[in-house]
Amino acid sequence: MNLLVATILLRPYVFAFLLVFLLAGRADLGWRRTLLFGAWAWPLAWLAEFASTRVGVPFGLYHYTGATVGQELYIANVPFMDSLSFTFLAYAAFCLARVTLAGRSVSRPTLAIVSGLLMMLLDVVIDPLAVRGDRWFLGRIFYYPEGGAYFGVPLTNFLGWWIVGAVSVGAWLWSGPATPPRGRPWPGVGLYYGVLAFNLAATAWIGEWKLAATGLVIHVMLALTAVASARAASWPASMLGEVSGR
Repeated sequence: MNLLVATILLRPYVFAFLLVFLLAGRADLGWRRTLLFGAWAWPLAWLAEFASTRVGVPFGLYHYTGATVGQELYIANVPFMDSLSFTFLAYAAFCLARVTLAGRSVSRPTLAIVSGLLMMLLDVVIDPLAVRGDRWFLGRIFYYPEGGAYFGVPLTNFLGWWIVGAVSVGAWLWSGPATPPRGRPWPGVGLYYGVLAFNLAATAWIGEWKLAATGLVIHVMLALTAVASARAASWPASMLGEVSGR
């Protein structure tokens, strides 16, 4: 319990985003389905991280330094806050996917795949910033022993994020009714862009302007694509939360 409190104090931004996820999810899906979403996403993320630090699948091989052992909660060798982050990242991507695809007859596999893609696109900013954690308040908590082609991050990492995001959302969709209840995805979309803004701001703060500009360009293009897609579908507001069961 002491370590959990210490983790909250050390990583308040993670738990602030988690609280937004819980409140947005309650308004969107209800408490039960929101908690079920987390119950799918967190264990899958932890297992993926645990495997990646040993055999390099699915994120590529990396190692946690253990620099904050005793200061925050770890589950085996994985910081609790790290795998916990996947719950609100996956949910935020799921909400943006629903808004982007609204008005179309969308299968659950398609929605899961698009959600995973959108979560991975957040990581094009998050992970390169995280490997530079010694230059901001994250700290140097992990490293890739062989570096990587994208600002020090291996490309396999992004494929892994896509897969984990898609499986997390897909498992949740599979566990529920054929047609998920209509809800309010917009607070979750706000969470998506809140996380993005936080990471872009931290990237600029440490002077990584090329990384910040690359992430900004990618997400401006994504936003324009999402708006064009939504307009092309001519979706009514009442269909924002609707997903077909095929």
